[in-house]
Amino acid sequence: MVYYGQTSCEQDTERYIDVVKYVFNSYKKEVPLVINTMGWVKGEGLLLLTDMIRLLAPTHVVQMDVYDWKAMDPLTPEYVHLAPGLYTKGKQQGKSKQTNLSAAESWKSSEGEEDTSVPDYKLLYIHPEFPRAGVAGEARVHSSILRDMSILGYLGHLQPPHTGSVLPLHSFVPYQVPFNAVALRVIHTDVAPTNIMYAVNASWVGLCRIPDEIRCQNDGPVLLTQTPVCDCLGFGIVRGVEMEKKLYHVLTPVPPENLRQVNCLLLGNIAIPNCVLVSQEGIEGEIPYVTSEYNYNILGAGKLKKKKHFKKREYSYQCDYT
Repeated sequence: MVYYGQTSCEQDTERYIDVVKYVFNSYKKEVPLVINTMGWVKGEGLLLLTDMIRLLAPTHVVQMDVYDWKAMDPLTPEYVHLAPGLYTKGKQQGKSKQTNLSAAESWKSSEGEEDTSVPDYKLLYIHPEFPRAGVAGEARVHSSILRDMSILGYLGHLQPPHTGSVLPLHSFVPYQVPFNAVALRVIHTDVAPTNIMYAVNASWVGLCRIPDEIRCQNDGPVLLTQTPVCDCLGFGIVRGVEMEKKLYHVLTPVPPENLRQVNCLLLGNIAIPNCVLVSQEGIEGEIPYVTSEYNYNILGAGKLKKKKHFKKREYSYQCDYT
């Protein structure tokens, strides 16, 4: 598993290619492999999808059309053979994007030229017969909700078994991680070193393992200059940063034997669900990490976004940590 750190690869397709290659290289071909591609099939998304088919060489491609609207041409082997990709070229086509991308270059054939033979796979074309199948706007809303539910389900593993009530996150004792024990990197944007702790505090992070040994001449923190493509062993929340003792306070359900391998924290553009922050039971006075007094001049400062995609219903429910 690799922590990509964003909900879309649109801003960094180069790293996406590197991640796909890294994960695919661990496939031992002992069992069938199902590749669930993205719903981004327009513009560069279609070019990237063409790259994936050409480079991963599947035996079958299942293409789902959209009800009452022809979204794209059938991805037949002949189509992929001729169509340009984002980082690869079709037959008698120039590269659509000039790049020295290592991942794309490393997928060339052993002769040093890209394989231009017709791909050998079977296309299974599915046309749904029910209305509103594949409506893009609704898909984005649903994916956001499912992502929040997935994070809440993951945090549910922190709950002790056979407990009558759900315990709030602030009631758990976090792991104390020295600054100089792990490297730190923000994936999705540039953050000044002086503001890095503001960004990491109260954030969702990937708990990763980089092959390089962490070497720090002082108490840290250790900041990476580039985002590594490396193993991700799980996730956690940095619930506090103790500057005096140079410690990160991390909540995670990852077992201790796996945590011993973690030497890198990656912070991406994946937010903790709002209900975790605003529904903290047992808090008197101001809620930790939630304030109305923030500075718009600080990069990343802003209001919690409320989802307004659904009409208000007559009933309501409260989100919990399970």
